[in-house]
Amino acid sequence: MPPKSKDDKIDQEMEEIDASYLLSYTRHLERQKKRLETEKQVVEGERLRLQRELNNLRSELERLRAPPLFTGHLIEVLDEQTAVVRSTTGPTMVVSISKKVNLKDLRPNVRVALNQRSFAIVDVLPETHDPLVRAMEIEQRPNVSYNDIGGLKEQIQELREIVELPIKRPDLFEKVGIDPPKGVLLHGPPGTGKTLLARAVAHETDARFIRIIGSELVQKFIGEGARLVREIFRFAQEETPTILFIDEIDAIGSKRLETATSGDREVQRTLMQLLSCLDGFENRGDVKVIAATNRPDILDPALIRPGRFDRLIEVPLPNLEGRKEIFKVHTRKMSLSKNVDMDNLASITEGFSGADIKNACMEAGMQAVRDSRVRIQHKDFLIAIEKVKKRAKIKDNNAPAHYFS
Repeated sequence: MPPKSKDDKIDQEMEEIDASYLLSYTRHLERQKKRLETEKQVVEGERLRLQRELNNLRSELERLRAPPLFTGHLIEVLDEQTAVVRSTTGPTMVVSISKKVNLKDLRPNVRVALNQRSFAIVDVLPETHDPLVRAMEIEQRPNVSYNDIGGLKEQIQELREIVELPIKRPDLFEKVGIDPPKGVLLHGPPGTGKTLLARAVAHETDARFIRIIGSELVQKFIGEGARLVREIFRFAQEETPTILFIDEIDAIGSKRLETATSGDREVQRTLMQLLSCLDGFENRGDVKVIAATNRPDILDPALIRPGRFDRLIEVPLPNLEGRKEIFKVHTRKMSLSKNVDMDNLASITEGFSGADIKNACMEAGMQAVRDSRVRIQHKDFLIAIEKVKKRAKIKDNNAPAHYFS
């Protein structure tokens, strides 16, 4: 074969360069294609996101443009398409029922949402409670048991018969053929354990404990106190068993007088609503009402009659044995010296209430802390008792004569 000429070599080299360039350029174009495809996917995803956001904004705009709804209360369902409702504006109307509403949710007195134009029922609203009701002291199961109460064995036994037995053994009352008592009124000097008794009963019956103060039912505006009483009883019936404890009931339950101011008349309206709820034509079920006061002499006779408060239980100042038991309860977790004599402490605290004894135990512990001791001695209790007695003298000067005589 004849040797290649110089021109042939140049042409061959040019062909090799063109082929290498074309291969490199082809790879570059492929990379560009992949990058553009990736960018296309990102742009498509962003377009879908913006489309969804646009649809949501359109839905929100339509919702905001929709006419407002107003509330009403269902009175009666006539058929699958119509019902009788009472609107919040006053009139009672026969309206249609939207197909979106579940007929099983339509019960008498339930709150419903009504279309402003057609007055049709478009939704069933949840029940609401007054914020004051939600703010009450509510315990699902108090941590106080009968073992934490000293010197009140008779009162505990009576409460167990009146409150605990109807909840735990309702069949006994059915067999005997009597209705269980509706309510209990605890009365006695301050600090004798009335609230503790109510909480202990709630603990033993595994009941929800609702505590309200009588003065909380006194409201500024006409009708608000009565409405609050209705709300409380309705709230208590939603989850049973429930112990409804009304402390200081004399704040609204005092005797009604012929001459009264506008404020007194409003308190009397609240009392009458309370009487109605206590009496009641409907069975309250496992809602037991316990009230407490240290002034039973000023209560209205209509409040303490049988049928409302069937049992009046006196919670007196503890006797010698009761004071000893209370000292044992409150010193159970305390670090005591061997020279502490419970019999002596009980004998020198005549006239003390359970709260006074608890205060004396706390003061004795503080006396040991001041002296940097880990054990409480008998002399600490003596000093503490003297302190409590000095305060008790001040208290006695302002106390009702029939309780601190």
